[in-house]
Amino acid sequence: MEFKFSNKCKNLKPSAIRELFKTIPAEGAITFSAGNPSPLSFPVEEFAEISADIFKTSATAALQYSVTEGYPRLIEQIQARLKEKFFVGKDFDRTIITTGAQQAIDLTAKALCNEGDVVICENPSFIGALNAFRAYNLKIVGVDMEDDGISVEKLEKALKENENVKLIYLIPTFQNPSGITMTLKKRKQVLELAQKYDVCILEDDPYVELRFTGVPEPEIKSLDTDGRVIYCGSFSKILSAGMRVGYLCAHEDIIAKATVLKQVSDTHTNIMSQMLASRFMEDYDLDAHIKKIKDLYRSRCSLMLYCINQCFPDCVKHTIPEGGMFIWVTLPEGYDSAAFAKKAMEHKIAVVSGATFLPNEGEVSRSFRLNFSTPSDEDIVEGIQRLGDLLREELGIKGRGR
Repeated sequence: MEFKFSNKCKNLKPSAIRELFKTIPAEGAITFSAGNPSPLSFPVEEFAEISADIFKTSATAALQYSVTEGYPRLIEQIQARLKEKFFVGKDFDRTIITTGAQQAIDLTAKALCNEGDVVICENPSFIGALNAFRAYNLKIVGVDMEDDGISVEKLEKALKENENVKLIYLIPTFQNPSGITMTLKKRKQVLELAQKYDVCILEDDPYVELRFTGVPEPEIKSLDTDGRVIYCGSFSKILSAGMRVGYLCAHEDIIAKATVLKQVSDTHTNIMSQMLASRFMEDYDLDAHIKKIKDLYRSRCSLMLYCINQCFPDCVKHTIPEGGMFIWVTLPEGYDSAAFAKKAMEHKIAVVSGATFLPNEGEVSRSFRLNFSTPSDEDIVEGIQRLGDLLREELGIKGRGR
């Protein structure tokens, strides 16, 4: 039988990153391609104790259906943390627990956008969000990134030239895939443009807790005075990615609609995972736990940057992140990172081609993404050395080092 798929999904392609996960174990490659937190960041012993106590004292609550909005105590904790640490949340805002930040993005698109509407995003951008927008047949307009965030001049040009713009999607802090952080000046300018052109901003902020150097920039949502900024976050990078616990903080009218849409999708987020996150925040020091993760990532990022500086040719450029999990590497003009990523995989080194993150499918990118949170120190040293040798071979440069 030949199946006729809907217009919404017939042209969707699987995430190149998730497909890569299927081949890496078999290949035995050193992987710099993951977007995963380090396994060393998982509070395994604490979760074991909490789980045992939940099943001893609250088994029915953990195993029964629950309310769509989320575990009430966890909602209270998230709202308090957002307000105290990041000044996020006004009187008109409410919070809903989602199945990861991915569902928060999906629900926002579903609630606000009609087929054919325009979403403006950074170029490059997060593949999960791009595919969510593609799934609703939205027109995605990419705006180039600069060293300090999205180009404000090009953003206004895109707002002027496109009708029916419903969302500006941004990852302003430790952007995925580039690792770039938007300056306060640009955050204010972007918000002013959203107000001028009457557009909502979807601020995706899963890495904000992972700053290991530099000075924090305020969330765009903290500057929001009229409810046009929709904010999503996640426990994936600070507790467990597999628990799939995220959240959406937005104007109460948006949350009301998102709640109804979530009932259609999955009724509610896994309640046991929500209880685990809540009890960890209740019984343990979350900030101390996050500090351990930041110390680990600071060390691994520093090691990777040192190895890059020792092994990569001068003509290969890279970002220097102040947090998060990624370094963005750019080849000289005329090179295709997809071809280089394929060659790297033949040498058992997995990187992600920048083409994966482009709003316009089919375009060529000369950049690729490296992840420093997952590989061990030994793999970082060996893998970057091998990549450096391969780069010199591909670029026709003799010798090693700068």
